[in-house]
Amino acid sequence: MKRIIGITGGVGAGKSRVLQILKDDFGARVILTDQAAHKLMEKGERGWQEVKHALGNDILAPDGSIDRKRLADRIFSDEKARETVNSIIHPMVWEEVFREAREAPEDLVAVESALMGKDQRDNFSEMWYVYTSVEERVARLMRDRGYTREKSLSIIKSQASESEFREICSQIIDNNGSLEETRAQIRQLFNRNE
Repeated sequence: MKRIIGITGGVGAGKSRVLQILKDDFGARVILTDQAAHKLMEKGERGWQEVKHALGNDILAPDGSIDRKRLADRIFSDEKARETVNSIIHPMVWEEVFREAREAPEDLVAVESALMGKDQRDNFSEMWYVYTSVEERVARLMRDRGYTREKSLSIIKSQASESEFREICSQIIDNNGSLEETRAQIRQLFNRNE
């Protein structure tokens, strides 16, 4: 029977680490909602057309494609713009993602998204929250992405709260420790469910 696991958590929480373990150790097909959204936002695609119509041409690069930095700056500083983009792109993304998950030949599929809610929950076998402290997330974002502390905190603040993540998820992965500690937690979850 196909098992579709939703993997969520805030920016810098280490969802990629969990996905890599699921892929390497358990043979999971990994689907990233960001990649699906990226494809939908390519010039000429349905998402690109609707976002451009909603936010205007000031988010476009000279070649007509969406300037990702301009769009990011806008949606992380303007809550209404973020809600508009999310209301356009999210339904399209989830439609694509769940189609790919159902059609995947693998019995285990892991779908990663920082933006996951009750609306998606029924499509998953289970949902896992990758928990990492705010201070550790800020440190990772500063080290790995070159963000300032202020930018890191601003992005974290714009995302769902820890309690919101915990409310929708059936399992918590504490990703504050080592790779082996995270791997052990995941193995334990699989052993418990067998």
